Amino acid sequence: MMVQDQGLSMEERVTSLFQPDTLLPGQYLDTFRRKLHLEPEKKLMLAILEDGIACFQKYLFARDSKGKALFREAEAWVEEKGSEAVFSFDSVCEALGLDPDYLRRGLANWKARALAQRNQIKVVRLAPRPRRSIRTTPLARRARHRLKRAVNR
Repeated sequence: MMVQDQGLSMEERVTSLFQPDTLLPGQYLDTFRRKLHLEPEKKLMLAILEDGIACFQKYLFARDSKGKALFREAEAWVEEKGSEAVFSFDSVCEALGLDPDYLRRGLANWKARALAQRNQIKVVRLAPRPRRSIRTTPLARRARHRLKRAVNR
C-alpha cells in the first residue's frame, strides 16, 4: 500500500519514486526545508534597498519640499555607517550579499555625474520673450478698475 505524501509538490513526489530507500537524516530533513533560506525576508530587504535607491535617484533634483525630504532621508540612510538597526543600509546590503561601501561609492559617483551634467545644461531662447506692458497685465487692469470706481464714488 502506498502512503500519499501530504504537503509535497508533484515534482517532489515523482522524484521520491527514484530515490534510494535509505536516506541520511540530513537528506530526509532537506525535503521539508524551504528551497531558498529566508526567501520572504530577502525579498523584503531587496524591496527596501530598491526603494531607497529609487528615492535617492528620483528626488535628487526635487523642487518641492516633499521630494527634497525624501531625497535627504534616502541620502542619510545610504550614508549612515555602522548602524546595527535591522533595516539599515549596511544590514540590508549584507543580508543580500552586497558590499555596502561599494554601493555607497557607486551612488556618490552617480550623484556627482548627475550634478555635473545638470550644471552643463543651458537653456537658450531662440526668440526673446515679448515684453508685457504694465497696462496689459490682469492685476494692473483690476487695480485701475478699482481706482476708477473709488474716484467715481
